[in-house]
Amino acid sequence: MNVAEFRAGLTAWLNENDLQPGPDHTLDAHVEQLSRVRRALYDAGWMRYGWPASVGGLGGPAVLRAVLGEEVATRGLAEPGIYSMIEVLTPTMISYARPELAAEMVPLLLGGREQWCQGFSEPGSGSDLASLSTRAEQRGENWVVTGQKVWTSLAQYASRCVLLTRTAPGHAGITAFFVDMDSPGITVRPLRTMHGVDEFAEVFFDEVVVPGERMLGRPGDGWQLAMDLLPHERSTCFWHRVAHLYTRLDRLLEETSARDEDAVGAAYLALHTVRCRSHATQRRLAEGARLGPETSVDKVLLATAEQRLFDTARDLLPGVVELDDTPWRTEFLYSRAATIYGGTAEIQRNIIARRLLDLGKE
Repeated sequence: MNVAEFRAGLTAWLNENDLQPGPDHTLDAHVEQLSRVRRALYDAGWMRYGWPASVGGLGGPAVLRAVLGEEVATRGLAEPGIYSMIEVLTPTMISYARPELAAEMVPLLLGGREQWCQGFSEPGSGSDLASLSTRAEQRGENWVVTGQKVWTSLAQYASRCVLLTRTAPGHAGITAFFVDMDSPGITVRPLRTMHGVDEFAEVFFDEVVVPGERMLGRPGDGWQLAMDLLPHERSTCFWHRVAHLYTRLDRLLEETSARDEDAVGAAYLALHTVRCRSHATQRRLAEGARLGPETSVDKVLLATAEQRLFDTARDLLPGVVELDDTPWRTEFLYSRAATIYGGTAEIQRNIIARRLLDLGKE
């Protein structure tokens, strides 16, 4: 199925099936809506396109997943940030899990039967994954994990976690596991952000037993897994996010009476720039190219565009952020994190300087 046929069929199906969310805007409601949307799209086949048959997919190019996410975001069917987690974790499972494990688990995520989380960041390390200290020790056929993760999105809802641990010193001593979140010894504590949502959590691991068959890849493959995973945070996911931000620009134009054409134009240009860049990344993904450090450019452009858009909304809608309890306030506050989540802007610029421009370490 080509892109035009896919979009036409998907659009017709969405027009005939009401997946609009209800009036409840709590995080619980967002997560339940996400599960509802994924289940409906999976059962109808749309969520299965762009994924291999080995994990229950229907094949076709990855761009079909981008089209699906764009429609979901544009129609406001699911919060784009948490919807896009499938684009981060599913490729990781396909590449690193035992084929039997991937075949069993991936349909549960795609089909909305489970939520998963990503256990990377730690207190004191953040974007510096090389310094992580959560350790895993082998005991017979099992591994025992002890440590702490933080800023773990949706951990309180997750059934599974893609977890990075330290099994030896250095980059080659990082090993990944696929951990059941109901395992004895795991404690999850939600964290309230400044925009009033408990989207993140800190997760404690106290002598958590993980079967050896749940290792992703081999001992020491965790660093490479992370390097493969992080670019996926900046590929199809960003296509969804940009589509969502365009709906917010349209809403801003509807609500603005005294328009500042320069400010609106600058916001539009920033969004258009990241969309063009994201389109190039989608094209490389469709061609089977391996994504790498160049996606740090995508991340910097997206963070810049998101913050510029909501800064413009604050300036053109006086008091809407400071005085009114509206979605503008919530989204403005969330946009402050755009230069932090998924790797800070400083880290991304260092990657661009060192690995793309070859400027050295200083």
